[in-house]
Amino acid sequence: MIEVSNRFDLNSQLKTNKRILALFYASWCPYCTSFLPIFNKSFSRQRVDLAVRVKVDDYDNPLWEEYSIETVPAVILFEAGSINRRLDGRLGYDLSENQLKRWLEDETG
Repeated sequence: MIEVSNRFDLNSQLKTNKRILALFYASWCPYCTSFLPIFNKSFSRQRVDLAVRVKVDDYDNPLWEEYSIETVPAVILFEAGSINRRLDGRLGYDLSENQLKRWLEDETG
């Protein structure tokens, strides 16, 4: 697993890896802090080339707009550089381990 925080580094990974599971998060978000260990544990069971934590601490970070991130945490599965599916958090609510598990199971069939 790697961590990126800018467009250049994320795009570089998207170009070199076919399937990427990405967690968009902010260190100041209490929901993200509690979700990080869940994501770290869950990604290893998936058929992905790489898991990426995308830190978007600064509201001026263009990744918010580029990937339509309205709340964090948000999980996005990229296939060949494009968004395949996503699991978005809701304002004022945490993503749970069960939500992520169901979402990942739906993807892997």
